[in-house]
Amino acid sequence: MVSSIRSAFNSNFTEEKYQEYIKELNAPYPNELEFRVAETPVFCDKAFKEKILSACEHIVDVIVSPTFKEESAKAIPKELNVPGESAISNFIAFDFGLCENERGELEPQLIEMQGFPTMFAFQLWQDEAARKVFDIPANYESYLNGFNKDTYTQLLKEILLNGHPSENVILLEIFPEKQKTRIDFFFTKDYTGVKQVCLTSLIKKGNKLFYSNNGVETEIKRIYNRVIFDDLQQQSPEVQEKGKILFEDLDVEWVPHPNWFFRISKYTLPFLRHQFVPETRFLNEIGEIPSDLENYVLKPLFSFAGQGVVIDLTKDDIDKVTDPENWILQQKVKYADVIVTPDGPAKAEIRIFYFWKDGEPRPIATNNLARISKGKMIGVRYNKDKTWVGGTLAYFEK
Repeated sequence: MVSSIRSAFNSNFTEEKYQEYIKELNAPYPNELEFRVAETPVFCDKAFKEKILSACEHIVDVIVSPTFKEESAKAIPKELNVPGESAISNFIAFDFGLCENERGELEPQLIEMQGFPTMFAFQLWQDEAARKVFDIPANYESYLNGFNKDTYTQLLKEILLNGHPSENVILLEIFPEKQKTRIDFFFTKDYTGVKQVCLTSLIKKGNKLFYSNNGVETEIKRIYNRVIFDDLQQQSPEVQEKGKILFEDLDVEWVPHPNWFFRISKYTLPFLRHQFVPETRFLNEIGEIPSDLENYVLKPLFSFAGQGVVIDLTKDDIDKVTDPENWILQQKVKYADVIVTPDGPAKAEIRIFYFWKDGEPRPIATNNLARISKGKMIGVRYNKDKTWVGGTLAYFEK
């Protein structure tokens, strides 16, 4: 994206450097980094950074508006509504594709958003590892709004703990040791003291929850929630039965509360009006289906990781939908072949992290991750046997 930096990075790149980078990333926790890491970061100039943040701030304006909770109430499936909802979503992530507009200009376009955590801790380590191995320009940084490693870690820790001792706060997941993003759980413990706990090992007494902390039964005061209900519904009947505990009226705090996963999601897209947000409508509210369906994508509201998305859309696909209120029709954007690589150009997405501390009027952009792809969609299943693809981070001009 910044041609001079890209040219210099590619010229200095060697396979030996990449292997050194991977070795560095794996060093603290060997064999826990399961997903592919791309050979390069994404470099964005100041103008592009300002474009992304302008879109993010527009969305934040919608989220903090007095009417948002009422407008997003239908986003929460009745059977998945968890008691004790918090006033705010402490974490929000915005995914932007790096796209071309009709004039051939590079711009961000919002793809999805989530009121849910992502790899907040691993990105700290990835920045350190990348800077150890590669020549990252001094005036480029992965952090936003003046954050650095220390201030970012401090805010993350404050939000997770909320004044509680770390042993009373857990990272909750379904079989965390099997998750592809589990490397982030280990670094979360390193940076904040919060341990990973499996849903199946929760102990309930009355309306309180406990877990075994090195053999000591310890009360859970606050849950850093990483459980995705779509994943829970794919589990065995035994695990699903255990999961029902989450829908009880428990004496715990959530960070963020599970309901925000639905409130800030694809459901929010039709409420947005911004040049960097593709036009999106609920399928049941469309009077006449567009004739140029090749310029749209069809997305289910309640799915995760791209499952169920129809890219090469036809009228038959729409006719097959039996619950149009649970689908959106989104204008397709043109991903730009923006990353020059030795074996062909690649596309990219950038995820912007927003942190929202209790008591603050609005969340703030803090950091990011990026993903590079040569397939139809961003994701491992679309990039098998390819190089210069995978997870990475973006460096923004200061």
